[in-house]
Amino acid sequence: MEAEKIQALVDAAVAAPTAVDKQPWHLWVVESPEAVERLSALTRFSFGARVILALGAAADEAWVRKYDGRNFADVDASIVGTHIMLAAHDLGLGTTWVGHFDAPAVKEAFPEMADYDLVALFPLGYPAEGDEPAAKHFERKPAEELVSHL
Repeated sequence: MEAEKIQALVDAAVAAPTAVDKQPWHLWVVESPEAVERLSALTRFSFGARVILALGAAADEAWVRKYDGRNFADVDASIVGTHIMLAAHDLGLGTTWVGHFDAPAVKEAFPEMADYDLVALFPLGYPAEGDEPAAKHFERKPAEELVSHL
């Protein structure tokens, strides 16, 4: 994975908007072979990637809506993750949003992540020729079930 592409993904993450610009998130670029191996052992969905981005949210740093106490840390991290995925696609990289991982074990393996709610992993690589997302990826509910006009 080229360093300039990783930097472009970091730049996309930093540019992502967050509630009241609090930026209550942290991104770890897991790239040493040893660290990638440790992280890959904690999910079935590393896909043989040699670089994995791990994204965490810090609730104590996030904006909280005063009317109902809603904390926006997870929303902000999700916006950042979406920016990462869109930038990866633009760079010709393959990735997916991985939420299926053992978060407590990841925090134990990577103590620097311990104070964060781990939101997602993004394994990075180049798609193999002819690879396509699973058929379920293309299944969508009709707009009439998802959108209401008031």
